[in-house]
Amino acid sequence: MSRADAKPAALYHRTVVWLLFLILLLPLAGTLLYSLSTSWSATILPSGLTFKWYVALWSDPRFLAAFGQSLLVCFGSLLLATALILPLLFVVHYHFPKLDGLMNILILLPFAVPPVVSSVGLLQVYGSGPLAMVGTPWILIGCYFTVALPFMYRAITNNLQAINLRDLMDAAQLLGASTWQAAFLVVLPNLRKGLMVSLFLSFSFLFGEFVFANLLVGTRYETLQVYLNNMKNSSGHFNSALVISYFFFVLIFTWAATRLNKDNS
Repeated sequence: MSRADAKPAALYHRTVVWLLFLILLLPLAGTLLYSLSTSWSATILPSGLTFKWYVALWSDPRFLAAFGQSLLVCFGSLLLATALILPLLFVVHYHFPKLDGLMNILILLPFAVPPVVSSVGLLQVYGSGPLAMVGTPWILIGCYFTVALPFMYRAITNNLQAINLRDLMDAAQLLGASTWQAAFLVVLPNLRKGLMVSLFLSFSFLFGEFVFANLLVGTRYETLQVYLNNMKNSSGHFNSALVISYFFFVLIFTWAATRLNKDNS
């Protein structure tokens, strides 16, 4: 393709991309404008702008409690996933590399079962008896741990393949380091960016999870998504402020993961 033909094609591609971006952005922009409006009914634009809905939202003790509980559950599940997945990945890729194919299948099993089906089974198992955890954050941490595993496993596996784990370990051992010294002092620092990317992306996904939270704990341990569902009959302006606040918070984490991913590549 000549340069004369390439310029119109590039312009066409940019136009299509920006149009798609605009279509995706319009609902969010409308929600943002509605969350800032005093009233908006029969006119094209709102009659006035105000921050009172955001002030009401962020001064609501119930919202702050739900927000904090969502953070606690997400951080707890990601901490558990990190503590288990890093040693597992090291053992598989360094000692048993042939098991990687099997692990790729096993790690995707949580996505093979719909959350509603999993929740019904968990209600039967943990609804009573010595392991009664329904209605507590512990059952959510366990569920979110399984949901985060595929994201973390794939992201860290790609990072391990990029640093050439076996050569790095052999070089460290030639310099006198033991296996665990090499793992903690040499390999782990090289996995920092891949780990952070997987944590940010997993958090963005878990922070918006609704099915497990609603079915397994509900209002007994109200998370942000359950709070949003329970407030659906309140003011539309208030709900719009809640949606925008949630989106902005997730956007920050997604942007941080994207920046880290670019730096890592």
